Amino acid sequence: MCGIVGIANTSSQVINRQTLEKMNGAIVHRGPDDDGFYINENVGLAMRRLSIIDIVHGAQPMHNQSKTAWIVFNGEIYNFQEIRKDLEKQGDRFYTDCDTEVILHLYDKYGADCVQHLRGMFAFAIWDEKDKSLFLARDRIGKKPLLYSHQPNGNLIFGSEFRALLEHPGISREVDFEAIHHYLSYLCVPAPHTAFKQIRKLEPAHWLRWKDGEIKMQRYWLPDFTKKIKISEPEAIEETLRILREATKMRLISEVPLGAFLSGGVDSSTVVALMAETSASPVKTFSIGFEEEDFSELKYARQVAEHIGAEHHEFIIKPDVLEILPTLVEHYGEPYADPSAIATYYVARETRKHVTVALNGDGGDESFAGYERYFAMRLAEKYHYLPKFLRANLIEKAINLVPTSEIKRSRARDLKRFLKAASLPKIERYFRWVSPVNHDSKENLYTEDFQRQIGAFDSTRFLKQWFDSSNGNGIVDATMLTDQMTYLPNDLLVKVDIASMANSLEARSPFLDHKVIEFAASLPESIKLRGSETKYLLKKAASRLVPCEVLYRPKKGFGVPLTHWFRGELKYFLREILLSEKSLSRGLVKPEVVTQLVQEHINSKRDHVWQLWTLLMLELWFQQFID
Repeated sequence: MCGIVGIANTSSQVINRQTLEKMNGAIVHRGPDDDGFYINENVGLAMRRLSIIDIVHGAQPMHNQSKTAWIVFNGEIYNFQEIRKDLEKQGDRFYTDCDTEVILHLYDKYGADCVQHLRGMFAFAIWDEKDKSLFLARDRIGKKPLLYSHQPNGNLIFGSEFRALLEHPGISREVDFEAIHHYLSYLCVPAPHTAFKQIRKLEPAHWLRWKDGEIKMQRYWLPDFTKKIKISEPEAIEETLRILREATKMRLISEVPLGAFLSGGVDSSTVVALMAETSASPVKTFSIGFEEEDFSELKYARQVAEHIGAEHHEFIIKPDVLEILPTLVEHYGEPYADPSAIATYYVARETRKHVTVALNGDGGDESFAGYERYFAMRLAEKYHYLPKFLRANLIEKAINLVPTSEIKRSRARDLKRFLKAASLPKIERYFRWVSPVNHDSKENLYTEDFQRQIGAFDSTRFLKQWFDSSNGNGIVDATMLTDQMTYLPNDLLVKVDIASMANSLEARSPFLDHKVIEFAASLPESIKLRGSETKYLLKKAASRLVPCEVLYRPKKGFGVPLTHWFRGELKYFLREILLSEKSLSRGLVKPEVVTQLVQEHINSKRDHVWQLWTLLMLELWFQQFID
């Protein structure tokens, strides 16, 4: 596990080693154990290493046998031992025991198709001296980040984090306001955009080749929901356990201490139970909670830990804005407003005091239908086919007569929200449910100048391509594919990678094994979502491993009590940042609207927590990276 950086200049420009060292130094937290450099006239590669496998001989950059190819690699290849055995049977010889060298051998043999053989999480760059080309690749689902800047002069600059690229004098900090517009829709900037005009994200399951100042990109993998298998429920349960057991066992390879995040939900509980089956010693588990009981799931995590005999660690967090928010803004590098990043950072920090590697349950929801929106999308499809006069004149009029609170959630308020979106086309419906600042809110929030500037940019286009490419699948599968291609890599995986690597902790996710994802995609919708029961199959399988009380309870998610904090400990900070002269004069949002949002929320008249948090993290980013 590492952080990587590199520069490829056109032939007339020699690499400036000092620049490469500055870029590499900016990501020391990703690899505090070692560093390494390779410079060959117009190409420079560098890395920071967090030693996990082959600690003695796994230093990078690493070369192939003929020293015609050099690699810097961030991630873990879980099937590298199996691949190595096959290659040795074909006559290949290795000089290390690590997964990095295996990638080089595959590249020598298969070129760009080397990625097809890899099972794991990765972002790597290979300089091919014979071809005079630089090959970049990112794992299928986007566990490991890879940013790049293709300069007007043809140069290519890449790295694991924004701070590394911004150390290069050729990269400006000019803001991409289209990306800011999309950020306000999704809490994050969707790939391939970033908040900086000159920096882009290499998308998951893509490779990029640079040669002679030109770049070529290609997607190499996509889950296929069209090829359904015929399988009985008992068979599906057995196969789910088998493939998850295999994926978990593969992720236990380590030469350093290893543990797991345990939230007490279905996914993380399943992972730690499978770890316990294999581990010779008690699994080390780590959980986080809040003083606000509504947001704390510690009792469920504790119950699972006791059930499997884990060595359990838990702690309560309190909001310390001055400590945590500047740190988060600095590490994420662009506006990022998923508030669960706070909890993830804290649990990663505490976990790192005990272990260097932690498994988690990320990805279970997106493959096994764990979100309520999957049921809501299917129900809305049926509702959409009711006669319009019946929907508008009877059902919606009737529910609108029921009084609801603007600050307290209730079934009536949820039903009103559902009906408001249910009659919309599926993409608009999904967008309304996932976006904290939808079209209507933006029209009210944006200044006239900013509205004119971004008026042609439609944030739903990131969703449309996936709903359109679902090949006639059911609405549940189409929504899961969209989540796997957008919400998962753009939000959730960014959150965990940055929060964990900021603390020099490696996070591994069995549910994100592409074999697991492909198997889940091959299952019929009805076995993943049964009626309104989310994760029907996974819960059936997990019931053999953990107490049913943990599995069959309302889903909370990894929430943070921001609503309470903004009316308590954080209200003065909120006012200080969002209502400052600097913030209100940026020309993006109307000062009077922001002032109204702040006052209404603090005074408990309405709940604007999502809009306020999104705007707060945007302003903090401007102050730290642009001002």
